[in-house]
Amino acid sequence: MGPLELRPADVRRPSSSRRALLAGSVGNLVEWYEFGVYGSLATVIAANFFRYEGSSGAEALVATYASFALAFFFRPVGAVVFGRLGDRLGRRPALVVVVGLMTLATVLIGLLPTRAAIGAAAPWLLTLARALQGLSAGGEFGGAVSFMTEYAPVGRRGLYGAWQSFTVALGLLTGAGTAAALAGALPAGALYAWGWRIPFLLALPLGAVALWLRTALDEPPPPSAAPAAAPAGGVPVGSVPVGPRELARAVVLGIGRIMGWSAAGYTFLVVLPSYLQTTPGTSLREALLATALANVGFAASILPAGALSDRIGRRPVMLGGALGVTLLALPLLHVLQSPGASPWARAGAVLLAGALVGLMAGPGPAMLAEMFPRRVRCTGLGLAYALAGAVFSGCAGLVITALIARTGDTSVPAYYAAGACALSCCALLGLRGQGHREPLG
Repeated sequence: MGPLELRPADVRRPSSSRRALLAGSVGNLVEWYEFGVYGSLATVIAANFFRYEGSSGAEALVATYASFALAFFFRPVGAVVFGRLGDRLGRRPALVVVVGLMTLATVLIGLLPTRAAIGAAAPWLLTLARALQGLSAGGEFGGAVSFMTEYAPVGRRGLYGAWQSFTVALGLLTGAGTAAALAGALPAGALYAWGWRIPFLLALPLGAVALWLRTALDEPPPPSAAPAAAPAGGVPVGSVPVGPRELARAVVLGIGRIMGWSAAGYTFLVVLPSYLQTTPGTSLREALLATALANVGFAASILPAGALSDRIGRRPVMLGGALGVTLLALPLLHVLQSPGASPWARAGAVLLAGALVGLMAGPGPAMLAEMFPRRVRCTGLGLAYALAGAVFSGCAGLVITALIARTGDTSVPAYYAAGACALSCCALLGLRGQGHREPLG
């Protein structure tokens, strides 16, 4: 099948665009709030669900991250199921269903009995809830990014798409901050006994607000009827052929372009708290504070990066972030590991690490939206994001923890993030320099 004909976008009313931005991004906050909580409280969850008599804390933590990774492998399934729903029936129905399912699964985790109460069934129930979260999260990204970029005013697609990543940062920061606040306010015994449930139950009011906002949405306006001329430089943005083979190629290319974002993001923003607790002299509270600071750096750079990509293009901004992680991951990790490093030096290291990830995450959603035509956009970009997440994000904690245990090399997190970002640099070099200026088909 040949390329789809591109048409210029209708003029968006500012009020409609702002409502779409709010409703499209709020579901991401709920989703990533939970992931931030789960990553920050991984050692607590391990003790309650995966630790059994005769097992070690390291074994329980590996099992916890295995459950974490399993949810990511359900994401591609959710991307296909809910992506097809969004492409065929509309963006709004898909967005309503996924935020409802995510909220239900998150609250369920907060209500689950532990292994001490019901034995071996507890980790299986937790894994089932994580699988439901994976399904809903797989549909969330494709639907939300399609919705926000299709509503974006001319010349602001990068900024509007960046709000998806920004609410991811807010969700992770809120999750990590909530966990850190509980760790500071509660004795360790109370935190392990019942306090860990509070952050998961807080997803209920957040999800209710997201559901209310999304049920009131209108579908993005279709492109206008007037055909647009193709730019002189080549194929218009978003006009890849939509046959299975061509779509698969675009998905694989999308994975390559965001794998560094996925791997570095989870290494620095989610896995960090549990990893730092293995560093001598670092307490749970200090590890959670470091994670919160990394997420502050991440959040602070996302929107400026998205806006900058609307001016100079997606390629230079994303390449800057990927190259920065490739070169600086190991030195930054050494600062965190050094017993003689000052608190200010450690704070600067985690802030910079988060900011580098934000340079990739800001333009990333718009870049993916521009790779796929409207009629397969939810499915295509959602599948690329979900597969990258399954392989390079969901497995980050499991791979890093297992390799450190096997090799004793505490620099594994830096190698993992830097290696993935180096490969992303190669894929990002193929981005068209003027794609950000062309109409979205």
